[in-house]
Amino acid sequence: MRKTVKKQSSKRKPVKRRSIVNEDRSGFNGRAYFAVFCLALGATGLFARAVYLQVVDEAFLERQADARHIRSAKISAHRGTVTDRNGEVLAVSTPVDSIWVNPGVLVAAPEQILALAKLLDMSSSSLNEKVSRSSAKQFLWLKRHMNPSDADRVIDAGIAGVYSQREYRRYYPAGEVIGHLLGFTNIDDDGQEGLELAFDHKLAGKSGSKKVLKDRLGRTVEDVESVQAPVLGQNVVTSIDLRMQYFAYRALQSAVNEHRAKSGSAVVIDVNTGEVLAMVNQPSYNPNNRSSFSASHYRNRAITDILEPGSALKPLIIAAALESGKYRENSYIETSPGYVKIGAKKINDKRNFGRINLQTVLQKSSNVGVTKIAMSMDPEYLWGVLKRFGLGQSTASGFPGESAGLLNHYANWRDISQATMAYGYGLSVTPLQLAQAYAVLGAKGLQYPVSLLKIEQDPIARRIVKPDTADSILSMMESVVQVGGTGTQAAVEGYRIAGKTGTSRKAAKGGYAENRYAAVFAGLAPASNPRLAIVVVVDEPNAGEYYGGKVAAPVFSSIASGSLRILAVAPDNVPGSKREALRLAEAGR
Repeated sequence: MRKTVKKQSSKRKPVKRRSIVNEDRSGFNGRAYFAVFCLALGATGLFARAVYLQVVDEAFLERQADARHIRSAKISAHRGTVTDRNGEVLAVSTPVDSIWVNPGVLVAAPEQILALAKLLDMSSSSLNEKVSRSSAKQFLWLKRHMNPSDADRVIDAGIAGVYSQREYRRYYPAGEVIGHLLGFTNIDDDGQEGLELAFDHKLAGKSGSKKVLKDRLGRTVEDVESVQAPVLGQNVVTSIDLRMQYFAYRALQSAVNEHRAKSGSAVVIDVNTGEVLAMVNQPSYNPNNRSSFSASHYRNRAITDILEPGSALKPLIIAAALESGKYRENSYIETSPGYVKIGAKKINDKRNFGRINLQTVLQKSSNVGVTKIAMSMDPEYLWGVLKRFGLGQSTASGFPGESAGLLNHYANWRDISQATMAYGYGLSVTPLQLAQAYAVLGAKGLQYPVSLLKIEQDPIARRIVKPDTADSILSMMESVVQVGGTGTQAAVEGYRIAGKTGTSRKAAKGGYAENRYAAVFAGLAPASNPRLAIVVVVDEPNAGEYYGGKVAAPVFSSIASGSLRILAVAPDNVPGSKREALRLAEAGR
């Protein structure tokens, strides 16, 4: 039986297919939407951030901008001026500019170093080395204290990383005439020596600061605000009279040169106030140009150096004798046979003066007479009187490095110590101390504190000896300058002068040198009514003469003559005057 196979129909049912076109279009739209969404989201974020920075945190942007353009700058304080008692300028600060760099910026532009070196008058190799060594730093001084116009030329060159700073440089118009007293400042205007150091706390002031707007080259465009105003230094008015200072300087310089001396000092004190009117030393130095001087030149020898005063101390010994009550002005001392023995030591006079009074002891400078007087006094008493005069202690002038001198305690004295002390050996003084002691004799026994500043109020004095004692010593010292005395070359025409010569051997290893001396003259002018106490020391004269009366006394005369005329002090020794007639009558009694 034949199976009949049913033939399948060739007609198929239609198959559903996805549209590729639609699918691609749909995917593209999705990605586009996503991208747009992301862009919109980003834009929204940026907008939000901008709004936040501009509106919410506007101060932040300002701070960031300021950090790039506003800098803090130092405002240097102007150092105070130093003047003499009459307002003459002795020290003043003048404006200068200093160049500094940011080494890191400059190292990055080596081609600029050559141009900068030329502007600063420096070697390009040394400048390059200097900057390279400090490349990790942000600040390096290149040249200090330039003339402002020269510094402007450097800044105007427009070299990145190069800046200028306003500073001040000290100038001393009188130069070496007053160098030892004033001292000087360093490159940062800080006091280093003398009055500049002593009164630095007053003169210096205090630097301030300000914010400034700078351009990309570091040049100041404008001041923004003052953060801290500088405190200006105070002015200092010294006791010095510059006119007297010049007189003293020239007179001392001439003597030191003439006698080929090692050094010299001179001090002038106002007897009635204690003010130092002049103080000079030789050799001197110019504080405006110290490059050629060693540190030893900076010493103010009148205050820091000590010497054995020799016979210039004798008036103080005679004053102690009168104060003790054991002696009177008309007391006599036997000096025969011209020497006295203290233990194994023989103390001599130039000749045998015989029996002489106290005035002659001073006039002839008798070592024998003053030794006998000193040995008759109790050591503790004599030590106390010398101490009251200011020996062995600082004058408290406030000058840096002031010496107190040397006065051994009486408990350590031996007989020979007390004997040699009578004529100025075995103790030491500064020229300033000796001047203060003599001022006591000129001020009727009163001692005024030494002052290097002008005194505006009456100073407080203390009594050292009785007025009669001081007057007696003053009268005795007049004879030293008159005919027959050792100090005739200290005389001043038209004025009565009282003083005392001193010639001391310089100490050497194992004793005293045979050919090294200090020549001294200390005195008062005018003797009728003392205004000035003057001390002159010429150390180690080496041209033949070495006695105080020959070497130091003429310097005293020159200084006193000029100073008395500056002060317009009326002459008190005019021949034929009533005052002179009275003086001669009293002298003849």
